[in-house]
Amino acid sequence: MNILVTANQTPFLPGGAHYHVQGLVGALRRFGYRAELLTLPFHYAEAQIEQQMAFAEQLNVTAPNDVTIDRVISLQFPSYGVSHPEHSVWLMHQHRICYELYDPEQASPALKALKPQVEAYDRRHLGNAKHLFANSPRVAERLQHNTGLSAEPLYHPPYRAEHFTCADDWGYVYYPSRLEPLKRQALLIEALAQTRTPVKLLLSGEGSQRAQLQALIEQHSLSDRVRLLGHISEQEKLTLYAHALAVAFPTFDEDYGYVTLEAMLAAKPVITCTDSGGPLAFVEPGATGWVAEPHPQALAQALDEAYADRTRAKRLGQQGRAAYQALNISWHHVVSRLMQTP
Repeated sequence: MNILVTANQTPFLPGGAHYHVQGLVGALRRFGYRAELLTLPFHYAEAQIEQQMAFAEQLNVTAPNDVTIDRVISLQFPSYGVSHPEHSVWLMHQHRICYELYDPEQASPALKALKPQVEAYDRRHLGNAKHLFANSPRVAERLQHNTGLSAEPLYHPPYRAEHFTCADDWGYVYYPSRLEPLKRQALLIEALAQTRTPVKLLLSGEGSQRAQLQALIEQHSLSDRVRLLGHISEQEKLTLYAHALAVAFPTFDEDYGYVTLEAMLAAKPVITCTDSGGPLAFVEPGATGWVAEPHPQALAQALDEAYADRTRAKRLGQQGRAAYQALNISWHHVVSRLMQTP
């Protein structure tokens, strides 16, 4: 059976989406399908998005070059606009700037004109999908709110899930992510400034907020307790997870959130926020971590509690790993659901 996976390509901007796409293609091949990936170029400029939607809509991928495609699985906007009679969508997220991140007071005229076009595009193509899945309950909730369409949440494992291990904690909280406003590293640094314990914070990743975060660290005289590690290798990331006291993930309205699942695989409790979106499907307060209000004082309390009772933090982490295992998060399950007979 020939399976075509459609997604976007943003050169030199790697991230979780890349692992998601490549993970699916690899899993389909491992389970005996002939799978190919069709990536469409993506640019965030409003005028470019209009062109990209129009280009995707004109693509009939039923039999390109006279090679029959038996099924299409689309993951991203606007690639789910391609045409095929057996078309499933496993939605990573919609074009968020036209939905939950849209601010009418700040939106440019171009964005205001684009928003109804994107909404119509989504209703047209997501509504016509043979099967509609979402990569998390939060993405499914947004889709229902935005379009009235229902999608089945379908979880997948993080990259190299089998390599995560747990070791003795070294007294720090770890947060790996891009340094961008929605990831809210600044909120976590503000929280650390209010802690009563000597808990430390390690941040890995690069992004537009690095200079601002460094300035904030210096402003609060936290240079001895907070480190910006920048880009690190996968092996270094695994080591940092293994020796963490806890893992912080106070992001704003995350789609899915590999960090949560990686922490659970490493048997580390997660500190997240009430408005963090995707992580809330996995983090149970008092059982697998902490869910704090998105304020420095509340996060500081969670950080202090983790440090002050490290035996409890260890137990919450172990319960988190058990919870992950109980969810049957595997590529085998993903492929089985995506390839179900209509």
